[in-house]
Amino acid sequence: MGAGLQVVGVLLGVVSWCLQSSCTSSQVWRTRSQMESVSSSQRQFEGLWMSCASTSLGSIQCSRFRTLLGLPVHLQTCRALMILSLLIGLVSILVSVLGLKCTRLGRTSEQVKGQLVLSGGVLFLLSGVLTLIAVSWYAGRVIQDFYDPMYGGVRYELGTGLYVGWAASSLAILGGSMLCCSYTKPPHAARHFSYNLRSQGQNIYRAASVLDGDSSKVYV
Repeated sequence: MGAGLQVVGVLLGVVSWCLQSSCTSSQVWRTRSQMESVSSSQRQFEGLWMSCASTSLGSIQCSRFRTLLGLPVHLQTCRALMILSLLIGLVSILVSVLGLKCTRLGRTSEQVKGQLVLSGGVLFLLSGVLTLIAVSWYAGRVIQDFYDPMYGGVRYELGTGLYVGWAASSLAILGGSMLCCSYTKPPHAARHFSYNLRSQGQNIYRAASVLDGDSSKVYV
C-alpha cells in the first residue's frame, strides 16, 4: 500500500511540474476583455514574458516586455515565484524517485529512503504553494483592475494560463500530501542486552582480634 501511494504521489508531482512549466511559458495569463476590444476579430493577451495579438486569420504577433525595472511589482514577483517553484519541483522529483521503496540505491536503508520520500513530499507542497500564490496574486490584480471604476487602462479577463497554474498547484499539493502520508516512522529496534555472568569467588576479609601483637587474617 505504501509503495503504491508513493508511486502515485510521484506521478502527480511529475504531471504538476509539467503543468507548471507550461503555465510559466504561457502567454495567456490574461486576455483583453471583449468590452474593450475595438474589433471582435482581434484578440490581445499577455503572459509573464510578452504581450501578443492575434487576428481571425490566425496570424499572431508577440513582443517581449522591453523593460524589467519598469514592470509592475506583482508581475516581477510572479516571475520569481514561478521560476523558484519549477526549481523546487525538479529537486523534489529527483529526491522522491531516489526514496521510493521500489528503487534500489546501493545499501541505502529503508529509514533513509523514507526520509527522502518525506523530504520530496514537503518540497512538492512548497512548490505547489508557491505556484498557487503567484497565480492567485496575478488573478487578483486582474479582477481588481477589471472592477475598479477609476482604472484608466485596458481591462483584461482571466486567461487559460491561470487555470493551468491552479491545476498544477492542486496536483503538486495532492502529490506531496500522498508522499508525506506514505512515510511511516520505523519502530525502534528493541535493545538486547547480553549479560556475561561469571561466577567468581569473592574474598571477604575479616579483621581478627589482635593477640600478643600478632595479626591474623581469615580468608573466606
